[in-house]
Amino acid sequence: MEITELTPAERRVWDAFPRGEGVDFREHPDETGTGGETWGPERTVRAEVLSALLLGGPTAEGQVAGINIRGARIAGKLNLKYAVVEHPIRLRACWFERKPLLYGAQLRVFVANDSTLPGLTADTVRVDTSLRLSCCTVTGPVRLSGARIGGGLFIRRAVIGTPRPVGEAADERPEPLLQVNHADIGTDIIAMELTVHGQTRINGTTVGGQINLDDSRLLAPGAIALHAENLTVGTDLRGHRLEARGMVNLTGTRIPGQLYLGRAVLGNPGGVALRASSCVVGEVWLNSVATIQGMVTLRRSQFDMLLVPPTTWPEKIRIDGLTYRTLVPHLPAEERLPALEREESGYLPYAYEQLASAYRTVGDEASARTVQLAKLRRHRRTLPRHARLWGLLQDATVGYGFRPLRAAGWLLALLVTGTVAYWSHHPRELKAGEAPEFNAVFYTIDLMLPIIGFGQEAAFAPDGWYQWLSYLLIVTGWVLATTTAAGVSRSLQRQ
Repeated sequence: MEITELTPAERRVWDAFPRGEGVDFREHPDETGTGGETWGPERTVRAEVLSALLLGGPTAEGQVAGINIRGARIAGKLNLKYAVVEHPIRLRACWFERKPLLYGAQLRVFVANDSTLPGLTADTVRVDTSLRLSCCTVTGPVRLSGARIGGGLFIRRAVIGTPRPVGEAADERPEPLLQVNHADIGTDIIAMELTVHGQTRINGTTVGGQINLDDSRLLAPGAIALHAENLTVGTDLRGHRLEARGMVNLTGTRIPGQLYLGRAVLGNPGGVALRASSCVVGEVWLNSVATIQGMVTLRRSQFDMLLVPPTTWPEKIRIDGLTYRTLVPHLPAEERLPALEREESGYLPYAYEQLASAYRTVGDEASARTVQLAKLRRHRRTLPRHARLWGLLQDATVGYGFRPLRAAGWLLALLVTGTVAYWSHHPRELKAGEAPEFNAVFYTIDLMLPIIGFGQEAAFAPDGWYQWLSYLLIVTGWVLATTTAAGVSRSLQRQ
């Protein structure tokens, strides 16, 4: 390109390029790229001029050449497809007529903060340091699939896409507006206060540091708001006060640190709001989260710590195979058990065993026993009517072995009843003059406990309704002894 073909605005950029100096077209320091379609020739730079500079522009010895522009209207398409660019690209507060094409390019750095773009195509791009789109307004899709960024991806306070008109039906398979699939990010993805009016995809991406979605809004009602299957994060995935309208899909994610969703709003009524199946996560934080609108699926996941208040769980959950070491906050078992009733597939023995194990981990054996008792009661409801009787009897008498004092209470009540009855009306002697002195207490014990004999039962025989009372004491004693033995045996097996 001949320098004589340049406009005055382009001449300023051309002259500043060899030394990497900044060219500021803004009328005031806080101006952004919004409204750039009305800017005149004095602020317009053709994209082909920028491409010519980046691919073969003049340089100055001892200086670092580069593009550093603020407040310009970029006319045409910035086409750097497959290009190898050795110079930094900084286009802040600019307005782009067409979406830049960086497909397969190799760049040092790309900065477009505070700019307005119709989209960005940068699949398989290679960036040595960082790619920055913070505070941008992007009306079309941002494609970064397969990107390799040595530093970080910064899209803080950006707005991608446009709101769907009121009353328009949701698209079940919308076009992804932010797509970073199978990318490799050396440090962090900083997307705080990001707003995406459509689907965000980061499937199969590897991030060396953290992903920060604090205060972001991912809006895809009725569809998938965040599609992040098989994501690998070096430290944490943060979503403090995240608002996700649509499914958050984290299936297969690996996060050694925290999955932090404190004060988040998760909603996908009629569908799955949070899917985190087959995940391996250090700590999951759902503190101060309102009741999730939509199903939560945590099947086959492994968490070291799960922080979730009981009020956070929705009406239906899927937790088959979920493993966690500790459950926070520490609450009585009675407050945790209702969540297990919400399992979509019905009675799930493993869920009760896992909850009991979590209580044992923190040394709360009483709560662990309460969970085990609830498990057996829930199991009883799945049995045929005739098979429930024995369970009901064990529950009423000894609480399936988890309430041994209950059997002692029954025995004491029967002992008092028998003692009072036989004290007021002594049974007759079977052989006159040969019977020992009658003792109502030991006679009652002889009737109730078959393995103990004090010689009272064999020497005296009641009559009338007292005989029926003796039958009741014998039968009840056998039942209590059998159920107690069964309960103790079951308890020892669990230990």
